[in-house]
Amino acid sequence: MSKVKNNKAWLLVLPMLVLVSFSAIIPLMTVVNYSLQDILGNSAFFVGTEWFEKTLNDPRFQSALLRQFGFSFTILAIQIPLGIGIALLMPKKGWQASAVLILITLPLLVPWSVVGSMWQIFTRGDIGLMGHGIRELGYTYSITSNATDAWITIILMDVWHWTPLIALLCYSGLRSIPEAYYQAARIDRASKWAVFRYIQLPKLTNVLVIGVLLRFMHSFMIYAEPFVLTGGGPGSSTTFLSQSLTTMAIAQQDLGPSAAFSIIYFLIILAVSYVFYIGIMNMQKEKATKNGDA
Repeated sequence: MSKVKNNKAWLLVLPMLVLVSFSAIIPLMTVVNYSLQDILGNSAFFVGTEWFEKTLNDPRFQSALLRQFGFSFTILAIQIPLGIGIALLMPKKGWQASAVLILITLPLLVPWSVVGSMWQIFTRGDIGLMGHGIRELGYTYSITSNATDAWITIILMDVWHWTPLIALLCYSGLRSIPEAYYQAARIDRASKWAVFRYIQLPKLTNVLVIGVLLRFMHSFMIYAEPFVLTGGGPGSSTTFLSQSLTTMAIAQQDLGPSAAFSIIYFLIILAVSYVFYIGIMNMQKEKATKNGDA
């Protein structure tokens, strides 16, 4: 006797689908419509892929894209190992664990624009602790005139702000490992490196995939923090894609080019995230297949 399927549960999902349609799909289709037209006052003329071609061939877009990838990969290379290390050092239980969790979460509670303002004051040579301290050491530190100083400061700011997220994700992954694994490792007299390599790191894979995807997507869309801290300068050395898009869409009111820019921007994030996710999933499948054959 076949089991009767009850599809009434879909009614619970219907309000969410309607909300997503209004908040995501309809605006997206509007942007696609603008990207294919040239808006002149109240008139619109179909131009096809002209705006996409101009955007991809624009040196400003190309340089901003290179800066964006450089920034995202740099902060991932720093934050992932650092987050894992902090999670390994955090207490496992007791009031110390609660205290450390509260302290480490504090940077995540600070609004993005406030983070930029905090670091802008922190790096000032006259009243900022960091800026004044560096200048006392004999180095002329300035995020407004030195591109290297601006880049290092933005990276440090992002590491301070978002490394706790990776640490919390890794900490939750470590706490989910059964104690039996550690008992077996102690019986086998495994070293700390062996425990990390063969027990902790494999159990952190799924958590790290989530952490890397979240951090990549956010870092690739970063706007408020560097805008408040450096304004994209000195020159255009810290102008990322989000700032270029905002200038084009709001300051210059170039609706067609900015719409094409935003679609390309979205597709780049989607493609890189998809490739990374598929690559990780294939690696896990291959590893599972090898273990099964063994």
